[in-house]
Amino acid sequence: MDKTVYLINLFDYYGDLLTEKQKEYFKEYYFNNLSLSEISDNSKVSRNGVHKALKEAEGKLNYYENVLSEYKRSVKIKNLIKDLDDDIKKKIEELI
Repeated sequence: MDKTVYLINLFDYYGDLLTEKQKEYFKEYYFNNLSLSEISDNSKVSRNGVHKALKEAEGKLNYYENVLSEYKRSVKIKNLIKDLDDDIKKKIEELI
């Protein structure tokens, strides 16, 4: 899986555990496709500061997944239910 897609998926699960600045920079970089320079100009911080905050956010997201494995568990469940009856599948998907 592409690293960017993987990190975005982790952000969906663990993004609330990041600091406000980390969340802001992550969204601007990965969702709004802004460069580090653009983010630093908008936020009035150094490019290096943005880079450091993004690397810390990525590290935290990977750490949380390594400890909690919520994303991996979700992928496994989705793979298991894809072959089930449609009615049962809908009920299970509503729960996850």
